[in-house]
Formats: sequence, C-alpha cells, structure tokens
Amino acid sequence: MFKKITFVSSFIIFFSNPFNIFAQDLKEQNWIGKNSKNLSELWELGDEYHRGTFLITTYKPIYLTVAKYSTNPNEFPVAENSTKVLDAPLSLNAVEAKFQVSLKTKIFHNMLDGHMDLWMGYSQTAYWQIYNTERSRPFRELNYQPEIIANFPVKFKFLGFDLKMVGAAIIHESNGQSDPISRSWNRIAFHAGFERNNWQIMLKPWIRIGSKIDDNENISDYIGRGEANITYDLGRQRFRAIARHSLNYGAKSRGSIQLNWSFPIFENFNGHLQLFDGYGETLIDYNHRQTTFGLGVSLIN
Repeated sequence: MFKKITFVSSFIIFFSNPFNIFAQDLKEQNWIGKNSKNLSELWELGDEYHRGTFLITTYKPIYLTVAKYSTNPNEFPVAENSTKVLDAPLSLNAVEAKFQVSLKTKIFHNMLDGHMDLWMGYSQTAYWQIYNTERSRPFRELNYQPEIIANFPVKFKFLGFDLKMVGAAIIHESNGQSDPISRSWNRIAFHAGFERNNWQIMLKPWIRIGSKIDDNENISDYIGRGEANITYDLGRQRFRAIARHSLNYGAKSRGSIQLNWSFPIFENFNGHLQLFDGYGETLIDYNHRQTTFGLGVSLIN
C-alpha cells in the first residue's frame, strides 16, 4: 500500500505543476535544463538560488542506457530468509536496457528559523529486457525510491573543501514485486556535501530501520551501509564515481563501485558510459555479484 500511495502521490505532484516548470522565462528554463549543476544550484543553498516551493527539479542523473551487458545475469534470484523460491530459472539476456528518472521538489523553505529546507524526492530505475524476444521483452526489475529530505545549508572549510550542506533523509526503496522476488528496505541516511573547484563530494552513511526478519534481512551486508558520490567536471564532460561498502571486514567486506562518464553530443544531449562492479545493482540482485557495462545517453548528469 505504501508503495502504491507513494507512486500515485509523486505522479499527481509532477503533473499538477506543469505551469511551475514551463511558465518560466528563458533564463529560468535554461537554469532548470542545465545538465550539470553545482550543489548550490541543485539544493538552492542561498537566497540567490531560491526558486520557490513545489517546483519540480531534477535530483539524481536522468539517463537511458540503450545497451547494458552483464557478465553474470541473475537468473535465479534467492533471498536469504525466504522459504519461497522460483519454480525455474529465469531466461535472461546478458544485454538489456536501463533508464533512470529522478525528481525532487522543495515543500518547505527556511524552516527552523531559516536554517532548514524540507524536500521530497522520487527516483525510479528500470531494467528492461528489450532484446529478449523469447520472453516478449519484459521489464526485469523496477526499483522505486521515494524519500523525505531535511537539508541544512552550511559554510565551513574542511581539508581545502567547502562544506556546503548537511542533512538527513528517510528513504524507502522497493521493487513492487511479490514473493519470492519481493525486495524492499527502509533507511535513515545522513549526508554531507562538499565542493572545491570542479569537484563535488557527497558522503552518505545510513542506518537501516524497520523489520529485521524479512526477505532481505542482510541487505546492508551486500549493498552497504554508506556511499561516497564523487563528481568531477572537465568542461562539459562529467565524471562520477559512486562507491558503497558494507563497512565489514573479511568475508563480509562487500559493496560496489559505479563509474560514469557523460560527454556532450548536442546542447544538453549527452552520451553516457557506465561501468558497475559489485553487489546490488538492483534490489533483486542485492546479494548477487556481477560486472556490467552500459552505453547510452543522458539528459541530466
């Protein structure tokens, strides 16, 4: 029920505010459509960046991977604590398509005597077996991630970087499936955003909340307990690395690394290369290790 309500509410908010997006002058449209933004632009850190509440803006990168190759497709996903398993392995192509859409909106501005903004974000990532004619080109996995974000603009120097923001978020993520392939978890995530010249660093540790007895009790031991998101801009090219780790040692030292390179093709239309290695590229694959390589296009980096 929570997943359905979240999806419907996000849909209503997006389509009930078209004039907030399109009734801007040309300068504002260029600001919204700018494919690479700094932290102050992304999170409106300062009065000069304030755009108002309930204006839909981009959140995470928006891209389409036309072809993504996996070295180890997960044809028999199994959750550790579930007694239910698939009757037979899935017939998967090693090559599929992937796309991600991610939006956010500020719902309260200058709370706590002007020290906090409250945001709502929604991200959706789809993995599409578009080249799998044997199974009529199904969507293999859809991951939904709504979140509520409290953000505090700050100004602080740290190791040569400018600490621009800190905050916390309540994050729900699920794949909308039923047993035996249902996957979901809830987190409280903390974040700190740094900038220096063309560099951006976002550090995000989290604590899992909710039931400890479910289909994926040990998901944090695979996907991780925190991530570092590092971005570097070189002209109109953007390089991004996202590293996650379980913060365990030995046999339980697991995680993932995702490397992205976007490069201009035409105006805000960019080519996009993505390399992933590790656990949890999708929720259904949280305890499955693979290496993937994808090529596509991106609109927002």
